[in-house]
Amino acid sequence: MTAAVSNNGSNTTGSSSSSAITMSSTDDSPSELFTTLLVAQIKNQNPLEPTDPSEFVGQLTQLSQMEALQNLVSQSGVTASMLESLQVLTLGGQVGSQVTVTTDTVNLSSEPVSGSFTLGNASAATTLVLTGEGGSTYKLQLGTHAPGEVAFTIDPEALGLPAGSYTMSVVADSGETPAIGITGQVQKVRLSPTTGVMLTVANLGEISSTAITAFNGSSVN
Repeated sequence: MTAAVSNNGSNTTGSSSSSAITMSSTDDSPSELFTTLLVAQIKNQNPLEPTDPSEFVGQLTQLSQMEALQNLVSQSGVTASMLESLQVLTLGGQVGSQVTVTTDTVNLSSEPVSGSFTLGNASAATTLVLTGEGGSTYKLQLGTHAPGEVAFTIDPEALGLPAGSYTMSVVADSGETPAIGITGQVQKVRLSPTTGVMLTVANLGEISSTAITAFNGSSVN
């Protein structure tokens, strides 16, 4: 036994054996690679100072935890992919239907556009402010409203609004600035590798599915 042990108490063939094992195990699964390395560790340990068995148990526990996490990540990825595909199929069936989308921009042509917002407090003077691409401001006076939903219609021809993109905001005498919802028809649904499910909605362009607040059916009530 003594002839097989070097000055530091390790097997003289340990270094070359470990190197060979590492090179030949690069394509193994984590569990197979761990087993190979564990066997090499046992074979090349100092026979005069054997490794504490509890260390092997700890290593096996760490391996089990790592494999469990890898499996969980893999399953989560598959589940997320399936859910996205299901969402695309479901929303694809909504093409041609009306949806309400939370937004602060709207694209106007000559057709009226419907929208709404919700007031938390009564407002004696409520105004929808539209700002064009050139900075021109247009105001739609909505009058007095009690707390609750306020519906409105933007009629470009009646208001003298040129076609283009506008930002929107609500000014209420209560000081609140509610989110605005615009209703439009779903024209297209696609799955983006970076932003998820995207929908093309009339008067709004392409929006994220997360911005939809209501599905209104084939026609606006």
